[in-house]
Amino acid sequence: MTETLNFFKTLTGTGYLFLGLTTVTLFCAIGVVTARNPIYSVLALIATFFCLSGHYILLNAQFLAAVNIIVYAGAIMVLFLFTIMFLNLRKEDEESKTNLTKMASVVVGGLLMVMLITIFRAKSAQVPTVSPNSPFDSRTGLVEQLGNLLYSDYILPFELASVLFLVAMVGAVMLGKREAGDRHF
Repeated sequence: MTETLNFFKTLTGTGYLFLGLTTVTLFCAIGVVTARNPIYSVLALIATFFCLSGHYILLNAQFLAAVNIIVYAGAIMVLFLFTIMFLNLRKEDEESKTNLTKMASVVVGGLLMVMLITIFRAKSAQVPTVSPNSPFDSRTGLVEQLGNLLYSDYILPFELASVLFLVAMVGAVMLGKREAGDRHF
């Protein structure tokens, strides 16, 4: 209890911002799971991604924040919304969930939570800690540092990943291409 009180006494403006973002993130994440309308669920997921980008900015990882907004909140969420609208879900088409299904999901979720807590407690002894007296480098999460590292030490894996993405794109186009005599479904 005294550790918690000491924690709140040492909070600065950034600490309060972190706690506020964390609270909003948790409420939005709960909204993703509990929303009955899939559109509201996707909108709550977008808000969760924006809050996570705020966390990245607080951690001085501007590149990750920008990529999270562009890729996840932008492209992936548009794809989710398009899929949901394309499926045209109706209330009368939904199957009602039985109590057995609900209980099974609660049991599986609880077991997963217990397993994750056990893993985190076992791994927490192995996590290296950072000394508060260590020097702070304000350029750590900047795109310039990431680019220098990618194009010097990790150039081969970076180029291999780009070739893999090119092959995946060509494969997706070839799989999606219809032949002249194919049926349209």
